[in-house]
Amino acid sequence: MKTIVLGAGLVGRAMALDLADEKDFRVAAADHDEARLKELAACGLATIKTDLSRPENLKKVISGQDLVLNALPGWLGFESLRTCLESGKNVVDIAFFPEDPLTLDSLAREKGLVAIVDAGVAPGLSHLLAAHGLSQLDRGKSLHIYVGGLPVVREWPFEYKAVFSPLDVIEEYLRPARMKENGQLVTRPALSEPEFLEFEQVGTLEAFNTDGLRTLLRTLDLPEMKEKTLRYPGHREKVLMLREAGFFDSRPIEIGGQPIKPVEFTARILFSRLQLKPGDEDLTVLRVVVAGEKDGRPAWVIYELFDRFDRVREIHSMARTTGYTATMLARALARNLVKKKGIIAPEMLGFEPELFAFVRSGLEARGITIKERTEVD
Repeated sequence: MKTIVLGAGLVGRAMALDLADEKDFRVAAADHDEARLKELAACGLATIKTDLSRPENLKKVISGQDLVLNALPGWLGFESLRTCLESGKNVVDIAFFPEDPLTLDSLAREKGLVAIVDAGVAPGLSHLLAAHGLSQLDRGKSLHIYVGGLPVVREWPFEYKAVFSPLDVIEEYLRPARMKENGQLVTRPALSEPEFLEFEQVGTLEAFNTDGLRTLLRTLDLPEMKEKTLRYPGHREKVLMLREAGFFDSRPIEIGGQPIKPVEFTARILFSRLQLKPGDEDLTVLRVVVAGEKDGRPAWVIYELFDRFDRVREIHSMARTTGYTATMLARALARNLVKKKGIIAPEMLGFEPELFAFVRSGLEARGITIKERTEVD
């Protein structure tokens, strides 16, 4: 299967290398960054240097491909997905864009295509686990998701490093968080309702509201649903200060006669301080709690994942947990385990035992273990 990975950053690189290990895929990667492409070329992968923000370049790159894995920044994600579908390509997509991917469902169905969206760790694996947990209960009542990618070493001032685009990180702190309370859709500011949670491997982490439920709000009928991001205590207060002081504003201001968007200035400054450097190690923490009833009694299905930087292959944990979820879904698609057409949210696949087991076993083969337990009152 001729496969193109759009974007060769830390996650795109992990995706390309993982699929290239399997003879069923002939993998190429496209990016504008020559240094990223040289690294993949040294591993024997075909590479294409191009500006993927230009639709004509994107159409040319995906021409002749059987499958597209979209690992572009969120601001490019939705239109890139639309272009891929209009070009007749099946897609596995991890781009965290603000638009609703389900609005492209009719286009995908008309073309007879499959586009698995939000196919990373959260959203993505978290949604698969949520659906699988619900399938273990007679009745579901609530869903809580807690997820964070963190540096192993906490460094002042931000105590955080990112594998994603800095603009995507800032967007996570700006976009209002949608959730369900008492059966109603409600919105809370990002970074709101902080709480402290304990995790065996890392100790105390701070959780706060972010907009990670996405398609779950439309696909699952639960009266209570919420997702929170995890960071080391103190990080939230610092980014909240920047946000409230206007550093994330998108309206241009004039400095020295030049219009400058504060968010672009901030992203440029933060990038050098938040970017993972060679040798920096990270970890990923995920907890999914599905509550409901089983055999007439209150019950909970709880999933926990703790993953660390792969020192052998030098692949960051967030790239592993995000990228390998996507590549296992790509393999499921290639093996015709995905039976539906159209825009496919991960939770739609979590209700399918064979597919869920396939993805889970593939992650475990790559050292990503998901602990599961059921508690009945």
